[in-house]
Amino acid sequence: MFAALAGSMAMMAYVAVIGPAARELGLPEWVPGLSITIGGVFWMALARWWGGVSDRHGRKPVLLIGFAVFALTYFVLAAGVDMALRQQMSILATIALLILTRALIGAVYAAVPPTTAALIADCTPPPQRPARMAKLGSANAVGMVLGPAVAGGLAAWDLGLAFHAAAALPVLALLAVFLGVPRRTDGTSSGGPRPASGVRLFDPRLRLASATALIAMSSVAVAQVLVGFVAIDRLQLDALGGARAAGLALSAVGVAQIVAQQFVIRLKAMPLNRWLWLGASIAGAGFACVPMVTTQGQLLASYAVAAFGMGLVFPAFQAMAANAVQKHEQGAAAGTISTAQGLGMVVAPLAGTLLYRIAPGLPYLLIGALLLGLALFAGLRRATVPPSEPTSPQAQP
Repeated sequence: MFAALAGSMAMMAYVAVIGPAARELGLPEWVPGLSITIGGVFWMALARWWGGVSDRHGRKPVLLIGFAVFALTYFVLAAGVDMALRQQMSILATIALLILTRALIGAVYAAVPPTTAALIADCTPPPQRPARMAKLGSANAVGMVLGPAVAGGLAAWDLGLAFHAAAALPVLALLAVFLGVPRRTDGTSSGGPRPASGVRLFDPRLRLASATALIAMSSVAVAQVLVGFVAIDRLQLDALGGARAAGLALSAVGVAQIVAQQFVIRLKAMPLNRWLWLGASIAGAGFACVPMVTTQGQLLASYAVAAFGMGLVFPAFQAMAANAVQKHEQGAAAGTISTAQGLGMVVAPLAGTLLYRIAPGLPYLLIGALLLGLALFAGLRRATVPPSEPTSPQAQP
């Protein structure tokens, strides 16, 4: 859990400080956006592959490699930013540094989410997986809140220091994995031949979980990208006031997600379909209210309600995926879900901003409708308690 927290903090710290760094370095606005997008593309492209590697070679080696290269690349990035701030690097070299290092970070960090989710699935009986996935989600949510906050505070003193501090986080995660994760936790240590993973990219067993992951991450990405615009346009704030309101809204999101996931941790007996129905209903209603906000309090409340619902949805679809496949397929299944999330992170911000130009409320109404449709579908499905282990590689969820 600590490794997931540290990794999430490091990833989100970059998002918080790259804007001010770009201004200080005189870089055009598209450079930070492109670097973040490139990282997301590599994450999406390689998450499933990393999950399969962890199925074949074990969770711990994959996590160690991922965090080690993550840390090394981040320190190269931090050193390069220091040189650029001292005017020891050209603009073109700085742009290349940001894009290439972020691409490599996205490529290796792609190993972390599916492998940590598979590690939890390996060590947890199916009825307890939603609660454990919720703990993992809480760690990631705390990281998403603390990372930008700590990095932003350090950047006020020294931009270079903020990058170096962020680079130290994957080192701590590396130590946590090295000391805390057993060498084998996934059954790969047995002497017999390992069965090949039967998980396909569009595996019917993962259809609902993948669709939910795509809708959920798309909703989160749209909400994150547009919150500043909504604060300025709907609340009639200036740029500074809009940034402050957006920061408060995103902080409320983190707190609401953590609170929601505590409910999942404590109410272990509730079927996964019911969590999905409840969470998607709440989140859809929260997002649908955003176009009607006229005060900062209403904006915070709408985002908090939506985030509370999303905090119920995320552990539900992660546990659904884990319960739908066999033990030797956990990494590939988690990688497939991570790929769906990555697709949402890459495509949704662009689609959301284009829809916002057409009508400011349209992207929120669309994601609200998608979530409410998902809730309706989940409500119509027969609520079942997952079996302890699927009996066939092609078993339906």
